[in-house]
Amino acid sequence: MFSVTSVAKNSTLPPNENTPMTLAVETRQLARDFDGVRAVDCIDLRVERGTFYGFLGPNGAGKSTTIKMLTGLLAPSAGEIRVLGRDILDPGEAIEVKRKLGVVPENLALFDNLTAREYLTFVGRMYLLPRETIRARADELLTLLDLNADDKKIALEYSHGMRKKLALAAALLPNPDLLFLDEPFEGVDAVTSRVVRDVLAGYVARGATVFLTSHVLDLVEKLCTHVGVIVRGKLVEQASLDAIRQGGSLEASFLRVAGADAEGTGAKLDWLGAAS
Repeated sequence: MFSVTSVAKNSTLPPNENTPMTLAVETRQLARDFDGVRAVDCIDLRVERGTFYGFLGPNGAGKSTTIKMLTGLLAPSAGEIRVLGRDILDPGEAIEVKRKLGVVPENLALFDNLTAREYLTFVGRMYLLPRETIRARADELLTLLDLNADDKKIALEYSHGMRKKLALAAALLPNPDLLFLDEPFEGVDAVTSRVVRDVLAGYVARGATVFLTSHVLDLVEKLCTHVGVIVRGKLVEQASLDAIRQGGSLEASFLRVAGADAEGTGAKLDWLGAAS
């Protein structure tokens, strides 16, 4: 397995006095509006370098919109963003930041007419990696994620799970300092899921940072060291996983801050299962 860089180089910008260089992500009053509706509402994220950060929330809470802003895919309506010590809203700084990021987005946006190897080669060239490095890493990733069985198959012919694995391979290929994963295990088989979990755990242990969204709380509890919870666009919780679990399980804490009853809603369909 290729090695993982521990941390990014220090920013050439002088750090804000309230932004220690130990932070991989910091936002201040970050907001995004769509047609007058506030999807992300003035959130202040603080993600330390070398942590596995789980970003949780119900459907439509603003998780994917936040990731798009943090990775420079979507401009915020208001607020500040610093990623790896740099201002990602500054076009010059954004280029340097993006060289050190890997992203598995909500919408995978693959090039459907390329094979897996062709796509990884394209991604590697975009990151200006040497050809031999691209070839060696692509070999390892395709084997690791079980994508090398049919070199002639193009991405258009892949199942959803295979497309997700290809997007993950592309995100890992440049050996990023910070990895954004938007529901990365959705549709991925159990064997590959376990392999990926082990790779990510080792990646963080060597000093890199992962920012993960997932609806699978058991997975978050196994992987993450820190958790943030967003509900209706507002960041309602942000702490280490150990601190959150002092009040009970992660599930119970999540349901509490999300405004749900951990004991159950009592909802039922009386007709379901009844003889018709």
